[in-house]
Amino acid sequence: MDYFNTLEDVLLTSEPKEKINKFDKFYKSFLNNDYIFNDEYKPCELIEPSYTPFLEIVKPTSLPKIKNFNTDEGKRYLLHTVLHIEYSAIDLALDAALRFKNLPIKYYKDWLEVASDEIRHFLMLEKLLAQIDGKYGDFPVHKNLFEALQDTPTFLRRMAAVPRYLEANGLDQNPKIMEKLKSNNDPFNRKILKVLEVILEEEVDHVSKGDVWYKYACDLENLDYDSTYLEIIEDVFPGSTKRKMDLNFEARKEAGFSCDVLKILSKKEDCK
Repeated sequence: MDYFNTLEDVLLTSEPKEKINKFDKFYKSFLNNDYIFNDEYKPCELIEPSYTPFLEIVKPTSLPKIKNFNTDEGKRYLLHTVLHIEYSAIDLALDAALRFKNLPIKYYKDWLEVASDEIRHFLMLEKLLAQIDGKYGDFPVHKNLFEALQDTPTFLRRMAAVPRYLEANGLDQNPKIMEKLKSNNDPFNRKILKVLEVILEEEVDHVSKGDVWYKYACDLENLDYDSTYLEIIEDVFPGSTKRKMDLNFEARKEAGFSCDVLKILSKKEDCK
């Protein structure tokens, strides 16, 4: 199996079921060491998200303002929102495993494992959504995660901005959503909670993987971990280091963040 060309085909596939089936075959071959790295491969330029053909893409400010998760409509919108994040995360992981060449084999193993996890999350959420008569595509979506992919074409920037910023933000937001769901003792809410608990636990590992490879990238260029991180995320996400962030300190420290960075982002004097 030609690793890069086969994986590129998986990444560019739009329809979720077809993409997942292709990935399963690819991943099985990879785990069986049935692949070769083609040194002549040149990464494709991504112009639009893979989901463009079947989703309505709007600006984030144009998304529905649904905050009550205790109605069926609210549950459908919540699940759809997280489902889209997971589908976008599949492509982010696939692209990370595709775009950057000449890295240790452990790097490719890590990001393909992340892609496998994100697919499992997507399928769990899709199954729940179907139980309340919903499907992927029922609501418009934004493409912020895809734009972050486009804005981080280099290894260092990608590892800083995607796993250590975007995915790390999920460590902060997931528990808040879970608290809202717990406020109503609804049987279906409990089903959603179980899935979100799995996602939160595994996202810590994903951010940790990103932390390892971000620091690896810094070491290649003899760069300071903390100051470089703050410079990159401020460049990719202007204002991100200026605002006060409500952080999940425990999860972020477990994933590799230093107390110094957490204090700067949270505008707190301690790291608790």
